[in-house]
Amino acid sequence: MTEYVLVAGAWLGAWAWDDVVGELSTAGHGVHPVTLSGVAERAGEPGGQQAHVQDIVDVVERADLRDVVVVGHSYSGIPVGQAAERIGSRLRRVVFVDSNVPSNGESFTSRWSAERVAELTESGYWPPLTAEDYAGQGLSADQITRIVDGSTPHPAASLTEPAVLAGSLAELPATYLKCLLDGDTPSPDVVALLESDRWELVELNTGHWPMFSQPAELARVLLAAG
Repeated sequence: MTEYVLVAGAWLGAWAWDDVVGELSTAGHGVHPVTLSGVAERAGEPGGQQAHVQDIVDVVERADLRDVVVVGHSYSGIPVGQAAERIGSRLRRVVFVDSNVPSNGESFTSRWSAERVAELTESGYWPPLTAEDYAGQGLSADQITRIVDGSTPHPAASLTEPAVLAGSLAELPATYLKCLLDGDTPSPDVVALLESDRWELVELNTGHWPMFSQPAELARVLLAAG
């Protein structure tokens, strides 16, 4: 039995995986959706990036999980990549779902302008997207409403703190899922990692939020990775 640890991107909590959880559970696997500190039902808690890494590691260690597939969507690929390294032999595979990936010493906002970073830091939060921002991503009106209504501000510290890696992500067994409505090719850092024989690329003809737009298809990708 594989244990799936699922981490959604910015503004979203464990609830974002509801339509995927049943698919994985029915297939006989353990499923552990994670809400990171500072968002959803944990809004108000301090939510730095290293706190998010620890949130994920804690789920694995407290339940003594083995054969873990840890899944990071969007922003959460950054803490998930670090957590995958830290859980060591417990890891079966890491799956990056149309996500950022960590680079040692770099943050989510490393390529943002100084003015934009200052504005984010001053507010303390990254505000959720509006309904209009989800256009063209393969989502129905009801799905967009569900995402917008469930989103909460995302803690700024998680975006500005640098990643901490002991080794190269290329050494981890990994699947990168590219959602084609959000661009035909992965970012250059991911393209470089895909040169590793431990990484594979999978494509899905949907937008950036496949847990809502194509949950069954996403579940099949995760099952194949496990």
